[in-house]
Order: sequence, then C-alpha cells, then structure tokens
Amino acid sequence: MPMRRIAMDKVREILRLKEQCDFTQRAIARTVNVSRPVIKHYLERLSAAGIDYAAICAMSDDVLMGILEGDKESNSERYQVLHQKFAEFAKELKSPGVTLLRLWQEYREQHPQGYGYSQFCYYFQLWRSSSELTMHIDHKAGDKMFVDFTGKKLHVVDRQTGELQEVEVFVAMLGASQLTYVEAVPSQQKHDWLRANRNALEYFGGVPKAIVPDCLKTAVQQADKYEPEIHPEYADFARHYHFSILPARPYHPKDKALVEGAVKIVYSWIFAALRNRVFHHLEELNRAISEELEKYNAKPMQKIRLSRRQLFDQIEKPVLAPLPVEKYVQRSFKRLKAQFNYHIYLSEDLHYYSVPYRYRGQHVIVIYSDTTVEIFHKHQRLALHKRSRIPKGYSTIPEHMPPNHQAMSDWNPQRLISWAQNIGENVQLIIEKILSRTPHPEQGYKTCLGILSLAKKFGHARLEQACQRARVFEYYSYKGIKNILDNNLENSQLDCFNALPEHHNLRGHHYYQTGA
Repeated sequence: MPMRRIAMDKVREILRLKEQCDFTQRAIARTVNVSRPVIKHYLERLSAAGIDYAAICAMSDDVLMGILEGDKESNSERYQVLHQKFAEFAKELKSPGVTLLRLWQEYREQHPQGYGYSQFCYYFQLWRSSSELTMHIDHKAGDKMFVDFTGKKLHVVDRQTGELQEVEVFVAMLGASQLTYVEAVPSQQKHDWLRANRNALEYFGGVPKAIVPDCLKTAVQQADKYEPEIHPEYADFARHYHFSILPARPYHPKDKALVEGAVKIVYSWIFAALRNRVFHHLEELNRAISEELEKYNAKPMQKIRLSRRQLFDQIEKPVLAPLPVEKYVQRSFKRLKAQFNYHIYLSEDLHYYSVPYRYRGQHVIVIYSDTTVEIFHKHQRLALHKRSRIPKGYSTIPEHMPPNHQAMSDWNPQRLISWAQNIGENVQLIIEKILSRTPHPEQGYKTCLGILSLAKKFGHARLEQACQRARVFEYYSYKGIKNILDNNLENSQLDCFNALPEHHNLRGHHYYQTGA
C-alpha cells in the first residue's frame, strides 16, 4: 500500500511539473527519477481522460491508478452492462433518498452475477472522475438553490450622453439539475436582491427547501461559522416562501463551489456572447440575457446526454414546493423608540405613527411596506396604520390616546375658531393662522388649546391685546404669547418700532439704485 501511494504522488508531481512549470519530459524524468517512456505513458493517459492537476489532487490513489493503468475488466461483458447504467445512476442519485447502496441492490436484483458493492462503487467513481463534466450528484432534487452576484459587471449605455452605467448580474442555480437563472439588476441593494430572488423562484416555478447565499450584507447581517445573523428583510422573504436560508460559511469555498462554477459559465456563455452588443435599457439587456440563458439550459450535458432543462423537468420540478398564491410584498424593518407623545417617527416619511400610550418610551419593531406600517412589541402587534407621506404629519388611532387626550380628539377647527371669536378678533386671527400653517389641522390643536386656555389666567382683554402684539411680531406660538403676558408686554408702545429717525449715516434704497 505505501508503494502505491508513493507512486501516485510521483504521478501528481509529474503532471504538476508539466502543467505549472512547463518542464520537458526529459527534465521531468531527471527531477522525479522516472524513465521518459513511463512519463509519456502517464501524460497521454491523463490527457485522454481530460484530467488536469487540480482534478488528480482531489482523487484517491485507487481511482487515479485505475485511470492510468486501464481496467482489465473494461472489455468484459459484465463491465459493459454496468457501464451503460452509469448515466442513469447519476440522474437517479439526485432524487431524494436514493443512495449508491440502493442502486447497487437494484442492479444485483437484475444481474445476480454482477459486481459486488465495493467494485460497483469503485467503477462508478472511476467513471465520474474521468468525465470532463463534474457531476454534482450529492445535491438532491428540490433541496437547495445557490445564489450570488458575479464579480464582473455588464453595462447599459445612456442613449443621449453615451455614459456607461454598470449593472450587477445575479445568478441562481438549482443544485440537482443545475438549471440556471441569470438577471441584470441596478445594484446589490436589498430591494434589487429580493426582487432577483423572487424572479428566480418564479422562473423555476417552485421553491426549494433551502437557499444558499454568499455572505452578502443584503442577505447576512453578521457572518459566522455557526450562527450567522440573517438580514431581517431576507428572513421575512424566506418566511413568505417557506424555505430555509443556509449562508455559505466564511473561508469554506466548497459551500459555494456550485454557484461559483455557474458564474464562470455565465462569463463564457453570456458575457462573451453579448460583449459586442450595445444596450440602452436594463429591460433590453435582460431580454438578451434570457435568450442566451435558454440556449445554455437547453444544451445537452456530455455524460448524461440530457440538458439542464430536461433534467429539471424529470427530477426536480415535481419535488419543488409550490409558489405562494400571493406575491411577496417587500417590507422594511426598523427598531425605533416610541416617543413621549406615544408616536414613533418614521424618517423615510417624516411622519409620526401612534402606539398605545402605555408603550411610550419602549423600543418597538416597525415593519412597513409601500402601503402599511405595522408596529410590534415582543412579537405582539400594537398598531396597523395606512402609510402616509405627509411631512410632519400624525397618524393617530384614538384608542391609543390617554383619556385626557381622547377628549381633545372631539375638537375640530371650527369649534376652536368659534371659541377664539368669543374672546376677540385678534385671538381668532391667531388661531386661524396656526391652523392654516400646519399640513394637517390636528397638528395645531394642542397649540390652539394652550393659547385659548390663557384666557382663564389672564382674562379675555389681556389675551386679545397679547394676540394683537403677537401678530405684529408674527409670534404664532403658545410660548410666544405666554411670554408677552408673563412680562406684561401686551400694552407696550408699538409705534417706536415702526420707523427709524433720520440720520446722515443711514442710506435708503435710493442710495444703492443711483450708485452714489
């Protein structure tokens, strides 16, 4: 056994020197101390099998030995019968629950004099390794979809300016059939990422058990080998479609080898085909991508002589979970604090939304879509609002107000104006001004009630005079009018502020018009 291992190590070194160092056969013979005819034989066998240095490094010594020395059984009838079944075995192994042991048992039922299990596995592994196409038979049908962005980008050209605008390219591949989906999107931001994932599922017409993304920020907030933290928007997307998210582990390239292989194929099959074409719109580019993609998915794979589309229809399409009846509506998540006035402030809308007053000061989770705003505390929904884009506006549910504020909800602009009219003309004008300055009347109710309540403390006459003075200085606030009353300024002379005395150092507008 040690001699075989040493010999196979020398074979690997022979191919490395030839492939990576470009040594001649004579130089290789001197380096590894093996005769040139033997080296020639090994290189010819490996070349005929289509195997490079990277491939033999991953092979066991037994498999490599079989490739180099040839199989004495290869011409026997028993071997030919088994060999004809290998492509079918590779396809069957993608079905859930199917193992090599089960396939061997079924083979022996049909051929009682066939190979034993160890030889059966050996010849099948030999067939797989000698193939130019790497078969990923360890992926079960309907199990995983692998997703990623390509490193390189495509671009569209602005028709008027000629400016190039780079676009990202999203790739998704089903593990068993290797059916592939490709789409160009404006960016890697979450809305484009989620839309591309949704489009991929609709292209496949079903949902796998799990999706395997790379550690993108739009998918994984915090990468970790054992407990990665999934981005809340992506987790919400997964709940809607009922699949699991299994992020590729950092520094484990095998976790994403399949999609990285798909990215290379996208470069050679789609990028190369479109390299000399000019596209002015993203939709135009995606139509061209779709055309090339269908050609690729319809191309027969060498060993099993089936296209990815045919293999998908046979083994994977039947086991995918159905798409939800309702399309996914993209939602955003925020952790906010309910303010002292029992409202949360959604900065995207510059708008306030109420929660029950007893939750003021508490942190809540806000989930919002284009049409609704939901507010949760410890997984309990506190409020559901229709989304509003009125800047500095308030969306308040009356039941959320404390009892003393609920009484205020009975007020309306006309009732406040009538109250002010009973006090005086200037009070009425101040109230009307405040109500007209706010985007929504309710925003001014509290200020108006504060001003009108000053009549109880200072009397109607003083409040009327204070409002007259406030109009001159444009003090349209509760604090401004209260400050006038607190400091007894309502009766101060206003004339002294109307004009300035004549003085030779003062220049009017005529000075600047004449250029004097």
